Amino acid sequence: MSTVNIPRLDLNTYINGDAEERKAFSDAIGKAFNETGFVTITNHGLSKELIDKLYAQVKELFALPEEIKAKYEIPGLAGQRGYTGKNKETAKGFKVPDLKEFWQIGQTVTDGAPEKELYPDNVKVEEQPEFNAVTEEVYKKLEGAGIHLLRAIAVYLELDEHYFDDKVHNGNSILRTLHYFPIENPDALPADAVRAGAHEDINLITLLIGASADGLELLTRDNTWFPVKAHGEDLVVNVGDMLQRLTNNKLKSTTHRVVNPPREEMKNSRFSVPFFLHPKSNMDLTSLPSTIDAEHPKLYTDITAGEYLDERLREIGLKK
Repeated sequence: MSTVNIPRLDLNTYINGDAEERKAFSDAIGKAFNETGFVTITNHGLSKELIDKLYAQVKELFALPEEIKAKYEIPGLAGQRGYTGKNKETAKGFKVPDLKEFWQIGQTVTDGAPEKELYPDNVKVEEQPEFNAVTEEVYKKLEGAGIHLLRAIAVYLELDEHYFDDKVHNGNSILRTLHYFPIENPDALPADAVRAGAHEDINLITLLIGASADGLELLTRDNTWFPVKAHGEDLVVNVGDMLQRLTNNKLKSTTHRVVNPPREEMKNSRFSVPFFLHPKSNMDLTSLPSTIDAEHPKLYTDITAGEYLDERLREIGLKK
């Protein structure tokens, strides 16, 4: 198997480093996003204490009785806020739903911007006030880390460093808390039922806070599956389809999946918390002119982020 470039990068060297360190970070993340679409990030601003507190709250949430969780599943929101129950989301191209349930937290607009009218309010867990507070804090910290990562990417693309800033300020980003629930009888599952079918993310970049168990794999360029492992509290960060469209495939939205564990471990839960960094709906995803030439003809039709999100939510079954 070929070498897979998933470098471990220190975000602090970009935020507080000298010119040479900042350029090295930008070059390294750009190269990895061009080759594999994945990096791991340390010094991202989330303490171990906060991550531990988050996972404790996530486990408590999904341990709530089914009838309590069900009251937080709000019709018409396409799963974009609150609870989404089991067997609801299906990876594009798959017939069998993923073996998961999840809860989504969206943007809170506090500066009176017009986006406030566009986004539904977040759903609060009455039984668990600490869950609401912790997830809001984690959302803001991951959004901040994501903005710094996008600045490094902008530099790699030879754009103004702040190219993405106004596009993601009050963006339609989502924090998803995920529970891959226990399966007591794996033999009863459909043959192709998996925790998360092979897919690409919709957004600009995804920041994943570890996971309680292994299982994440990416599809390499030589068509083999490669396990992605984070070190301690590192974030796993990958390119989404919106960034791939914007860069005309210069940056790679890599296919990835979450595989089932060995049969004897299927009865154990797996938890993970990805942050899907989205721009505002009006961001133009037309491929950058600098990424199009005779060797790299334009691959995508012009579309806004909002139009693209709507299209993809229908494809995966969350929006009818």
